[in-house]
Amino acid sequence: MVRRHFSLLMALSLLTGISLARAATPRPASILILGDSLSAEYGLQRGQGWVALLQARLDQEKIAAHAINASISGDTTSGGRSRLPALLALHKPDLVMIELGGNDALRGLPLAMTQDNLQAMTVAAKAAGAKVLLLGMQVPPNYGQAYANQFADSFSQVAKEQQVALVPFLLKGVADGPNAATMFQADRIHPLAQAHPIILNTLWPSIKKLLR
Repeated sequence: MVRRHFSLLMALSLLTGISLARAATPRPASILILGDSLSAEYGLQRGQGWVALLQARLDQEKIAAHAINASISGDTTSGGRSRLPALLALHKPDLVMIELGGNDALRGLPLAMTQDNLQAMTVAAKAAGAKVLLLGMQVPPNYGQAYANQFADSFSQVAKEQQVALVPFLLKGVADGPNAATMFQADRIHPLAQAHPIILNTLWPSIKKLLR
């Protein structure tokens, strides 16, 4: 009887120790990417886009985090705004990266609406306890300099007002580089696979900083 009681205590002790060890192990950080075709691997083989490369970089550097790609080709800031609450509830991300706005410009949607949507998504992500990284976009010169400046400023104004991180131009070193013409698919909108490591290198310092 004594031996049985001792065995039971040992078993409970062992189980408690396992439970405490599991509780002491921090869960991997989750990174939610809310984007459009630039993040959804449009025209690429799976695994070639910057989000897939991000996960590989995280694994390589032994950073306990996983990337959740919730990007949809053709999405606008309005679409992202409507999708975000459910994604926040489902994934409970530690970091939300918002890569939307380019399709707003392509469709000629009002800049005020784009900025309002960016603001609303940032506020919602912060309210859910996540850090936010805005990924800015720029439009080609044929849109006119005034519009181009206002469009780029939409991202910086939201980042300033909400005090969140900003990468001013997602395609820095790709669309404005010396070999820009060789970096894009035939539509001249979507980067080729060779451009996506450049995109990740542009984003990586901000991502790594926010994961600390």
